[in-house]
Amino acid sequence: MSSRVFTMLKLLLLLVLCTLWISVTKATVSYDKEAILINGQRRILMSGSIHYPRSTPDMWPGLIQKAKVGGLDVIQTYVFWNGHEPSQGKYYFEDRYDLVRFIKLVQQAGLYVNLRIGPYVCAEWNYGGFPVWLKFVPGIDFRTDNEPFKAAMKSFTEKIVYMMKQEKLFEPQGGPIILAQIENEYDLVEYSLGQPAKNYVKWAAGFAESLGVGVPWIMCKQMDAPDPIINTCNGFYCDKFYPNKNYKPKLWTENWSGWLTKFGGPVPYRPAEDLAFSVASFIQNKGAFVNYYMYHGGTNFGRTSGGPFIATSYDYDAPIDEYGMAREPKWSHLKNMHRAIKQCEPALTNGNPTVTSLGKHQEAHVFWYKAGGCCAFLANYDTHWEVNVSYQHFPYTLPRWSISILPDCKTVLFNTAQVASSGMRPRMWPANKGSYYWHSYTEAVASPSDKNTFTADGLREQVSVTWDKTDYLWYMTDVTIGANEGFLKTGQLPVLTVKSAGHALNVFVNWELVGTVYGSMEDPRITFSGKVNLKAGVNKVALLSVSVGLANIGVHFEKWNVGVLGPVTLQGLNSGTWDMSRWKWTYKIGLEGEAMNLFSPKGSFVKWAEGNWIAKRKPLTWYKTTFDAPLGNDPLALDMSSMGKGQMWINGQSIGRHWAANKASGKCSQCDYADWYTETKCLAGCGEPSQKWYHVPRAWMWPKGNTLVVFEELGGDPTWIKLVMRTPK
Repeated sequence: MSSRVFTMLKLLLLLVLCTLWISVTKATVSYDKEAILINGQRRILMSGSIHYPRSTPDMWPGLIQKAKVGGLDVIQTYVFWNGHEPSQGKYYFEDRYDLVRFIKLVQQAGLYVNLRIGPYVCAEWNYGGFPVWLKFVPGIDFRTDNEPFKAAMKSFTEKIVYMMKQEKLFEPQGGPIILAQIENEYDLVEYSLGQPAKNYVKWAAGFAESLGVGVPWIMCKQMDAPDPIINTCNGFYCDKFYPNKNYKPKLWTENWSGWLTKFGGPVPYRPAEDLAFSVASFIQNKGAFVNYYMYHGGTNFGRTSGGPFIATSYDYDAPIDEYGMAREPKWSHLKNMHRAIKQCEPALTNGNPTVTSLGKHQEAHVFWYKAGGCCAFLANYDTHWEVNVSYQHFPYTLPRWSISILPDCKTVLFNTAQVASSGMRPRMWPANKGSYYWHSYTEAVASPSDKNTFTADGLREQVSVTWDKTDYLWYMTDVTIGANEGFLKTGQLPVLTVKSAGHALNVFVNWELVGTVYGSMEDPRITFSGKVNLKAGVNKVALLSVSVGLANIGVHFEKWNVGVLGPVTLQGLNSGTWDMSRWKWTYKIGLEGEAMNLFSPKGSFVKWAEGNWIAKRKPLTWYKTTFDAPLGNDPLALDMSSMGKGQMWINGQSIGRHWAANKASGKCSQCDYADWYTETKCLAGCGEPSQKWYHVPRAWMWPKGNTLVVFEELGGDPTWIKLVMRTPK
């Protein structure tokens, strides 16, 4: 036998042994170019995002069941680092952050889980899910080839993975987790940072694979995802998306069911017909996994909303609304489509379709079974006209911008534009008769002589002082005016100018409010400039800087500033313009009411005004009332349209921020088709508060004696606050 033949035989034997080893060690979840394989079977998977902290544990079973009945196979969720590790090395996995309980409930319902660990999540969540302490780790640089960041990210990711393994929650262990995600929407960052970012992506992929979870890892919006990581698509449409390698399946991590609501903006929505069209178009173009972001949006309770200026509501026009009720007709329309797609599953996972033109803007995608039979998608891309087409010698009418699904290539089981019913529009009804008996307590304007203050030279960035433990930071200084200043005689008042990095600012001079300014999501920076009535002698200037959620997206968003950074100037004096920026400033973190736990039923005792003495339309005022819970199980909300801006608590639990005074600006439009490729143009609610109703979870209510506390920054009338019930009709 020649050495060449012997070498070939050795190579052949090695190949056989490798093949046998792969077959023995093959994971129960894998993939090929057609689809995700579970126990060797290719699947077309329908998924929906439900974020466990955006609802309460008592809501989870109902949300999961509605998702199952709606035709979903998978529940997708992020893992929220700042909720689980609020202080470095101190972990929290209880109540709304009981991740294991949530996943086990999904498993009990017979559904799978797509666990997006990240641990950067974006998600319109405060700081993108990063804990604020991470910002102050020495030498750290977020989301790049930086050793302190990689060490922190590695530690938390391992914590989550090992917890999942310990609970046997990955599919090869008998659990429901079939997909895991590392990092999140990194393409833009990589483009901006260059080689260090590329090194980081390679490291993140290798680190994820080293964890040995037994299921595929994904990276969404990451076109150069290293093998074997699957890159996936996020967007309103992903039919034109293809993975970076032809042996990977086509997965859609986020099909946006609507869009986020921001304070000061209108409320976006997405027609059910358009959402269904996007899914059908993706599936007919060899898509294998579609996730609705969001399927249930929920609520940004407490101070979890990011942005800044992301609203407390995260409803997202999702198939299940913020309160846990099916949004019709969207929920039922998608349910019917899922049923049609499932009937096509054997054909869809069999190979490439045959694509045939049916007209100028019409075509047929036909998938054939190996054993005979077929499934067809008949598409009309014309956004204006309904058309009649002929397919296999049979006539079909295709509405504009629609796709018909024919599981047997003959009978139309579903059309994306034909909604079976208009559904019922939920309403808000008063939950309690009569008005509440309110008490008020006015927060004092901070003074340098207060307890828990400190003095420093110059202006400090807000988060570096508060560590985001509160929205509020006081900046205080004295302005001494000589008796000979000209304006004291002429009456021409000087002008105080304060420039701030954002997000809102209340300016007090000698304990009187002289102005309030706030930024926007597009530009959080603000400037106050106004005449101030100063007197001879010492004048007290106090600036209350207010954050409205920390940035959750952008290159190096951890370096973005909040608070008064200057310059702070006083113009119109005999000696010219004074630059106060480098003066000594005294700082006070938070509100006195926060320190006294006025939001808690067991808070510190203070003398509350009541009856005719309660303060109305006065800034920096706390309000309190008690009431009994209404009977029944209908979801509850607070109508806060009579108030300005602030925060709310029920029995000590933070409902979130309210901001009715910031009315929605912009141009609204009603539509049944949205050109989402170019803009979000389905908008409602212009000229109205961006958010009027605020979800009050039933789980936080007691049968009797509930305590509602509202802190009002700008001034409002609490006597018009109403508790309402959300009912199907």
